[in-house]
Amino acid sequence: MYQKMSIHGIIWGALSLFLAGFLLHTPASSPPPGSVLVDDFEAYQPDGLPTKWKYLDEKKEVVFVEPQHMRPNERFFIVKENGNQFVRAYAKGESVRIIMPAQEGLGWDLSAHPKLRWDWRANALPKGADETRNRLNDTGGAVYVVFAMNRLLGPRQIKYTYSSTLPVGTVKSYNLGRMKVIVVASAADGFGEWMTIERDVMADYCKVFGSEPPERPLSIMLWSDSDNTGDDAEVDFDNITLME
Repeated sequence: MYQKMSIHGIIWGALSLFLAGFLLHTPASSPPPGSVLVDDFEAYQPDGLPTKWKYLDEKKEVVFVEPQHMRPNERFFIVKENGNQFVRAYAKGESVRIIMPAQEGLGWDLSAHPKLRWDWRANALPKGADETRNRLNDTGGAVYVVFAMNRLLGPRQIKYTYSSTLPVGTVKSYNLGRMKVIVVASAADGFGEWMTIERDVMADYCKVFGSEPPERPLSIMLWSDSDNTGDDAEVDFDNITLME
């Protein structure tokens, strides 16, 4: 009897440690072999700005400046938690986005690295937001991949979203088909925990646009908005990585 209880105790103790480790999980910062780390946000000061990125203001890329780009209702800032750093996007009745352009060292070659991986966590998503309806078209968190520019129509873009209401796999077109929204995470499945998203961008582009993508994307953009619903949105991003 004593031996059985001891084994039971050992198993339960090991399981408890595993569960504790899972609950305290923070995303890994080391990129896998063969991958290229775009940013793990470890190089910045906590509560500061992710200055490798540009702030997108009225479609113009500008250098981050405090306090101009730390407005109360729309901001990106660095958070440190459990020894890990990441960037947090917050929007209340506004939209906010930052961009990593190719000329800033992105250097993304899709033939070598067709996939994009990132970690994110939704802390708050705009209630009732729906990317398929114009008047409710808010996205608490999104990762854009921006492709070749057309002078008249603008760039082609894939917008990977953390949706408040839509199921994973939903696809929606905007801007005369130049922007494709793909829901890759949904509050319908819960939120509040870190998750890792990995997408084959080359395959996604072929599927939604019906053609081969340009060899080099123009930029990666991180996004949050709640300007239609007026609600709060808060999403954390980490470990933006290009994958083979």
